Amino acid sequence: MNVSFALKLFITSLLANVTVVPTLNAQNPFWEKIKNRPSTLHVDRGSDSFHVSKLRLTVLKSSQTAASLKLTDDLLFDYTPDELLNKRDKDKFYHLGDINLSIRTVGSSKWNEYSSAAARRPVTPIKTKGKTLAAADISPTLDNIPLQVFRYWEDVEGSLTLRFTIKNPTKETYEIGALGIPMIFNNNMDWKSLDSAHADNVFFDPYIGKDAGYLQVNRLHGKGPSLLVLPQENAAFEAYNPLNNDPTPRSITFEGFHEWVIHSKAYADTKWKGVEQWNSPTSTLLKGGESKSFAIRFVLSPSIKQVEDELIRQQRPVAIGAPGYLVPLDNPAKLFLKYPKNIKSIQVFPTGSLTVEPLKKTQKKWMSYSVTGLKWGRSRLEITYEDGLIQTIQYKIIKPEQQVVKDLGHFLTTAQWYENPNDPFGRSPSVITYDYETKTPVTQHQNAWFAGLSDEAGAASWLAAIMKQLLVPDPEEIEKLKRFANETLFGRIQHKDGKDKFGVVKSLFYYEPDSMPKGTYSDSINYKTWAAWPKKEADNIGRSYNYPHVAAAHWVLYRLSRNYNQLVSEESWQTYLDRAYQTAIAMVDKAPHYAQFGQMEGSVFLLILKDLQREGLTEAASKLEQAMKARALHWKTLNYPFGSEMPWDSTGQEEVYVWSRYFGFDEKAQVTLNAILAYAPTVPHWGYNGSARRYWDFVYGGKLARIERQLHHYGSALNAIPLLSEYRDNPDDFYLLRVGHAGMMGALANVTQDGFAPGAFHSYPSTLANDGISGDYGSGFYGYAVNSGSYIIQHPEFGWLAFSGRLREDQTKIHVDLTTAGRSRLFLAAEKLWLTTDAGEMESITYDTASKEIVIQFTKASFVPNVLLNIQTTTGYKLRGTRQDAQGRYVIPEDVKKVTLVPAKI
Repeated sequence: MNVSFALKLFITSLLANVTVVPTLNAQNPFWEKIKNRPSTLHVDRGSDSFHVSKLRLTVLKSSQTAASLKLTDDLLFDYTPDELLNKRDKDKFYHLGDINLSIRTVGSSKWNEYSSAAARRPVTPIKTKGKTLAAADISPTLDNIPLQVFRYWEDVEGSLTLRFTIKNPTKETYEIGALGIPMIFNNNMDWKSLDSAHADNVFFDPYIGKDAGYLQVNRLHGKGPSLLVLPQENAAFEAYNPLNNDPTPRSITFEGFHEWVIHSKAYADTKWKGVEQWNSPTSTLLKGGESKSFAIRFVLSPSIKQVEDELIRQQRPVAIGAPGYLVPLDNPAKLFLKYPKNIKSIQVFPTGSLTVEPLKKTQKKWMSYSVTGLKWGRSRLEITYEDGLIQTIQYKIIKPEQQVVKDLGHFLTTAQWYENPNDPFGRSPSVITYDYETKTPVTQHQNAWFAGLSDEAGAASWLAAIMKQLLVPDPEEIEKLKRFANETLFGRIQHKDGKDKFGVVKSLFYYEPDSMPKGTYSDSINYKTWAAWPKKEADNIGRSYNYPHVAAAHWVLYRLSRNYNQLVSEESWQTYLDRAYQTAIAMVDKAPHYAQFGQMEGSVFLLILKDLQREGLTEAASKLEQAMKARALHWKTLNYPFGSEMPWDSTGQEEVYVWSRYFGFDEKAQVTLNAILAYAPTVPHWGYNGSARRYWDFVYGGKLARIERQLHHYGSALNAIPLLSEYRDNPDDFYLLRVGHAGMMGALANVTQDGFAPGAFHSYPSTLANDGISGDYGSGFYGYAVNSGSYIIQHPEFGWLAFSGRLREDQTKIHVDLTTAGRSRLFLAAEKLWLTTDAGEMESITYDTASKEIVIQFTKASFVPNVLLNIQTTTGYKLRGTRQDAQGRYVIPEDVKKVTLVPAKI
């Protein structure tokens, strides 16, 4: 190893524990500013504690809101933000046990809002008996509300229950148009190191499924029990509303709190007006003298993977989609439902968007259905059971996977193609950031990277365009991209002069009006921000996260040059592979500070290493391997090696996992996998299913800039790389397949009908739409390009299933048409068989369960001379009568359209 490089890496590794510590929000001016405000929560008046099953609840005497919620066998951990209790003890700060209401008299048009947190007054305790732990009339803290509101903490059959009873003491009839219960759990990572955050903090994600809905609260490390919040009585999970009026400062270390919304009509009439919600907004009427109770309960699942088992034990409806809730128009899905009561009706909204056909019940009485998409767009199933319970499932119907990718490639190389020989910043030709709302390229922006072709939001569009060619090569698109690579990428974005030959700059665009011709910059843009970089900062090559984008581009060009006829011949394949290698080495040499962390798309470095090894380039392979092992050895010393330029992140895990596995650091790989499972849920909702947590990149890569849970940001498909890799080693783990495939498909979820891809989908109920610009989408599409595959399994309860494939059974034969965009990867779980092609498509396979023989049908384009097939299996398979090349690939001649794989023992 180069001595100077090793020294740099060692020095920067010493900084690791420093760089992961965030800016201390708890010490920012906000907390100092409000510290002298009156304490209306009155923590000093004491509290009462109660044990219910495995939970210990502590409520404050003055407010009877939760002061803590702990596990009885781990009292050092608190589900609530306990360390902030004495700071958040003032008006407007929400706590578990609060309630929000919007009401009006029948006949009135104006909604009146009430919140138990807005202006606190001591509540009136009620004498308890039986299973009631604590009770109070909380009307005094609801600002002269005309109704009476009572709150009860209860032990109901061993479950902690929070109940609100609302009584109408008047002669008027009141409509309750909004009823929300704030879910205040400890997702605030201010001032935390990674170790303390993983010890103290939780993530929570919703299943917004009406009466079947729930909230899942997971510890950051992904181990131990998962806390579930469930409907108990009249508490349908109708909407999930951000509590942005809570004063706690939101930032990259605090996403903010949300409320469980039972009725949302008042919000839909006002704050969310004109936005199509996940569920139809409802209200409820309370006549004079009437009362109604609303209750939720808290239960523990033994682990994240056992959530659905626990729901069944709790006699809650459970839905499992196979493969999930993104349904391509050419590929029906299956849906399995479990609930003690029979189904009374199933409705589809909008009508005609999909069809649901019943199938035979499973052995354990799961109700089974075939779900076929008919119309592109969002679709909702509303299932009514015989006991009146309503469950909703959110689907998204998309075009066939390959068509989505073709549309994407076309849009990127036409609408987003930037051709301007006079561009003062040297960005032409390129694929550039695009504003879909104005239908214009983003050539100027106050955030320099948006328009500068580097960093995630600048590089993402050209990265997606190049990665698309790995799956579905298009000669016309490739011609444009070669121009970009030769004229703009290598030489401008990536220096090729002097000692910085492979350094990658932060941006080609910069703000330096004194050095540019008058009129270069728009007067309508505010350039007085830190993000409007001058040229010196734009030329900085020290940000390691820019390097994987460039390395991936070179690597794809190598693959196209090596495996196809006349698609890329301007340079030799050796040149492109060397550029990819040199970029990887340059990252750790020229950007060592951030190179200590896992990189988004960092798995490309392992792909480059493997190709160097296959090509017999041993010296380069050895040097790259040593450089990456030094990084992995550093991660091995950390409890949670997921730092980045952000205090906590969900994108370094991809690279940490692949190198930990490669170098045999299996314990660290498992820690990484557990962390991913903590923030990538599986729920019956296309937006959240497999969606890895990210909530700040609308600020750094979006048009509508705010802290907000992003649905299918690029982290979804990147985190699917470890999940599906782990699944192929553990094919009995159905949970891994479900989450991994959903995350992989997340890269296609938000692509529009004409091929535009936004950075993510806005989860706020006031928006529920794609972001307006392309943002950092391409990093996620990289995950789809290198990881998408078809998976064929025989589930012990659900039978034969295909993920990204159309499956049919014919006696002992299982036939599957592959439906991924590239049709180049297939995993047959029964044989632990992983088939991949470096050129050519696998159109279909037929697996004979009796003889174990596998027949593969191929499709070839005119520029594919031979199919290049890789076979990986632990059970042993061989392909008769076909030669292998120097890289160990089976070479299937152009005139051969079908081959048969047989078990090696035959």
